[in-house]
Amino acid sequence: MLAIFISCLGLFGLASFVAEQRKKEIGVRKVLGASVVDLWQMLLKEFTQLVAISCGIAIPLAWYYLHEWLQHYSYKTTMSWWIFIVSDAGALLITVITVSYQAIKAAMANPVKSLKAE
Repeated sequence: MLAIFISCLGLFGLASFVAEQRKKEIGVRKVLGASVVDLWQMLLKEFTQLVAISCGIAIPLAWYYLHEWLQHYSYKTTMSWWIFIVSDAGALLITVITVSYQAIKAAMANPVKSLKAE
């Protein structure tokens, strides 16, 4: 639980950083007519792609090493495929929840404030 909490804090910090870096782009898009949903999808797409790629790399490696590790025990057992699917879905859900807050906050901000600074 602690590791998941710490990873969520890191993801939240990264989402805050990206939203702050792209504040002017978000402001310009909003002035040109982009909706909050469009901006939310734009920011969320990047993070979900990263999580999907990392799960695509981690799942085969985890299955292989867990399979090898479990074969050394007297009572052998196998790893079910659904455990990896549930963990992947959980990681994507946590990503969506964590990033959505910052994405919606950035999308609902007044674009005049972000564009007036320059």
